[in-house]
Amino acid sequence: MCGYVGFTNCIDNANIVIKKMMDKIKHRGPDGEGQYVDGDIALGHRRLSIIDISQGAQPIYNEDKSLVLVFNGEIYNYKFIREELVKCGHIFTTHSDTEVLLHGYEEYGTDLLNKLRGMFSFVIWDKNKKELFGARDFFGIKPLYYAQMGNTFMFGSEIKSFLEHPDFQKELNTSQLENYLTFQYSPSNETFFKNVFKLPPAHYFIKTADSFVCEKYWDIHFNADEKPSFDDWVNKISDKMHDSVEAHKISDVEVGSFLSSGVDSSYVAAIANVDKTFTVGFGKDEKYNEIGWAKEFSKAINKENTSKVISPEEYWGNFAKIQYHMDEPLADPAAVALYFVCHLASQKLKVVLSGEGADEIFGGYNVYSEPGSTFYDNFPMGLRRGIGNMCSRLPAKRGLNFFVRKGKTVEERFIGNAYMFTPAERKSLLKIKTDAPDPTVLTAPFYKDVKNADDVTKMQYLDLHMWMAGDILLKADKMSMANSLELRVPFLDKEVMALAEMIPLRYRVTRKEITDSHTKYITKYAMRMAAKKDTPPQTAKTAAKKKLGFPVPIRVWLREDKYYTTVKNKFTSDTSKKFFDTDILVKLLDEHKNQQKDNSRKIWTVFTFLVWYDVYFCGKEV
Repeated sequence: MCGYVGFTNCIDNANIVIKKMMDKIKHRGPDGEGQYVDGDIALGHRRLSIIDISQGAQPIYNEDKSLVLVFNGEIYNYKFIREELVKCGHIFTTHSDTEVLLHGYEEYGTDLLNKLRGMFSFVIWDKNKKELFGARDFFGIKPLYYAQMGNTFMFGSEIKSFLEHPDFQKELNTSQLENYLTFQYSPSNETFFKNVFKLPPAHYFIKTADSFVCEKYWDIHFNADEKPSFDDWVNKISDKMHDSVEAHKISDVEVGSFLSSGVDSSYVAAIANVDKTFTVGFGKDEKYNEIGWAKEFSKAINKENTSKVISPEEYWGNFAKIQYHMDEPLADPAAVALYFVCHLASQKLKVVLSGEGADEIFGGYNVYSEPGSTFYDNFPMGLRRGIGNMCSRLPAKRGLNFFVRKGKTVEERFIGNAYMFTPAERKSLLKIKTDAPDPTVLTAPFYKDVKNADDVTKMQYLDLHMWMAGDILLKADKMSMANSLELRVPFLDKEVMALAEMIPLRYRVTRKEITDSHTKYITKYAMRMAAKKDTPPQTAKTAAKKKLGFPVPIRVWLREDKYYTTVKNKFTSDTSKKFFDTDILVKLLDEHKNQQKDNSRKIWTVFTFLVWYDVYFCGKEV
């Protein structure tokens, strides 16, 4: 795992500038550095040594040095591809997966990408063609940002490195702020920095002096296979997960595993058979502390568990630094917990396995059980829409939101796992005018791709393309790399995805009649049963445990005078007054403190942006 930076070279002091840019991302690769500079381009790389520790330095070149590459990630099937390339006559100077990418591109061109199994972001400069090729992995596990600033095209693993380039113009993208207020993350290919973009997952670009072409090379295609029995699917998942975890353990250094009380991380830890697991929690309440569960599980599988209880002072005290590492504001409170568990693990090793992606791939979120879950769903949509419209105009009251949601299609109501401020709410909150689109404009292209699918599949497809890349994988990459730790995600494997695409809906979200009057919906049912099959009997109860996922007591802290005051000061600051109606912000805060409403997520969304803005635009030290 590493980080890289680069720019088309139109300046005299390129060696100095590229070094400053590399230093900005030293945390991504403290083990070594390398650079390549000529009259056309400058490339810089920071290395965290995982595979071929002695020889795998970057940038790396082909035989005649006409191609030069920088790479961030891991290719798990690189040995197989290397064998093919050797038969084709390619000469290797290292045993690294990096060099396989370079020769693979020579041999296969863009077709290389679909041969890969792994997580990756890389750029190749072709000296002869004066052409830059860049690519990002299937799910967006590893980031790739780019910007055209005047005559300079810059690119890299983190936006913060761009700030060191003399041509970089730092300006807030206000439309992205408005989008963020609804999604809690930056939801499009734009970023919070104007004219800085994210290469979407499963895309590549080709950049020349005169053109920039971006193409999609892979996608998810749900196509249920009804023939196998439920037990067959359970066995198929078990076999595929064992295969994926084994592939993700390829390393020349020790590998550990994160562990919570949930089925995803427990499943990975159990079949990975690594020696060390890592867990964090808050306080003593089981609602916010999974350490007890994790220690019990680790003991059952005969592994060492290292844990830490995070104090409120640590959480709040490190928040500005965490937003600095994030590059863009992310209002997911779990990101901070992830930072601490990454820090904990980094004290003992360089590589960990984690359970991200299981919910999106196998249908695990509770909201996926909503479509068709009530008798009311059988009513005509026209009737439900009328009732929903009527309820939406009534004063907020418990139970009314049910009718509002059921009066809309999934395309109208579901934008992902987070929905903070409605378009109307964010317009009234913001003092500034932006050209941000309605949230449904951003989600519409993904819904169009699966327009004939069932509602659950539509929701999964949307989450796989937006929520996972924008929230889940953003924090996974940035929080692990902030601690010079490589985080690997065995669920997010294209072979696992190919299997999950074929699982029938009834085995993803299953309806169980508990009693004559009570029905329970079990999400990611087939995967849970595979986990139960592969997990020791005394720990199999994790397969049925309610999902928590790094629970953080934000709503509790915001009602304490100390943290209420911290947030209120931020809400009434000069920075806040530039963007927001501060009276509305204080009202949200007071309602929450007085337990009139749970506004914690909305409060945290705005607070996170203000902390991030102070770091990147007001020079706050972290």
